Amino acid sequence: MKKVGLLGGTFDPPHIGHLMIAEEAYTQLGLDEIWFIPSYEPPHKAKTTTTVTQRINMLEVAIADNDHFLLHTIEVDRLGKSYTFDTIMLLNEKHPDITFYFIIGADMVEYLPKWYRIDELIGLIQFVGVKRPDYVLKTDYPVIGLDIPIMDISSTMIRKRIKKEQSIKYLVTPSVLRVIKEFHLYESN
Repeated sequence: MKKVGLLGGTFDPPHIGHLMIAEEAYTQLGLDEIWFIPSYEPPHKAKTTTTVTQRINMLEVAIADNDHFLLHTIEVDRLGKSYTFDTIMLLNEKHPDITFYFIIGADMVEYLPKWYRIDELIGLIQFVGVKRPDYVLKTDYPVIGLDIPIMDISSTMIRKRIKKEQSIKYLVTPSVLRVIKEFHLYESN
């Protein structure tokens, strides 16, 4: 059976931390592919600062040079709140021959009890928690812990740096940097 890792998020913007987490999960778990799933309307976050089209554009160029990274717009196509439960139900229905691994940060592992329909969701998918030094990966749910090199980069930090006119070189791929500069993204947010 094919094994696919799912990495969801707003990707506002996608950065090298996202890519490294995906590559580490791919390698350590022996996955066949990683699917990046940009959310349309994340249930636990404020609205994004760029349009969904801009976020998809940045994600496309960010993963373009990795043949086992794929973009999947299931949540954008569905519109509305991007609940993981709904996404997994659709993916399992469309791909019964695939075992999915849902990759989340350690901070989200702590938040799992509050996830929409978590008791049903936990039976539908294997969660993978990316360990972080400031979080203990402690949960009653079956979560595979993933050790990765420590890289303290976030989309929020990148947006703040752009607003302050600080460099984001090496925090995002050169292709994402080109898109951000071309469309003057995050400069006035």
